[in-house]
Amino acid sequence: MRRTAQIIVGGAAALGLTVAGAPAATANPVVPRHAVIVCQTASFYENYDSAAGPHRLKRVLTYGNKVGHTPGAHPVYNGWAATFDFGPNDWGFVRIECIGGYDSW
Repeated sequence: MRRTAQIIVGGAAALGLTVAGAPAATANPVVPRHAVIVCQTASFYENYDSAAGPHRLKRVLTYGNKVGHTPGAHPVYNGWAATFDFGPNDWGFVRIECIGGYDSW
């Protein structure tokens, strides 16, 4: 009987099910909405630490740079928004008030 239980659990895992029969959790990535930098300059940081704030400046973005951020889906911590820079194609954090012009391009 023990071997049968192992086969059932293994088969459920292979099908992406939990032992209780509920579907396994999957990530649903959200594509960033097209936006632009609306400040004259905006610091673009590698990461955000809740205790220390943004850290590791990657570069400074300027007015009109094409970026992506989806309000409600991508995090904003103390005014610092997870943002995708379409130029070099990487993620970072920029002040939320410097993102605007959603769906303008």
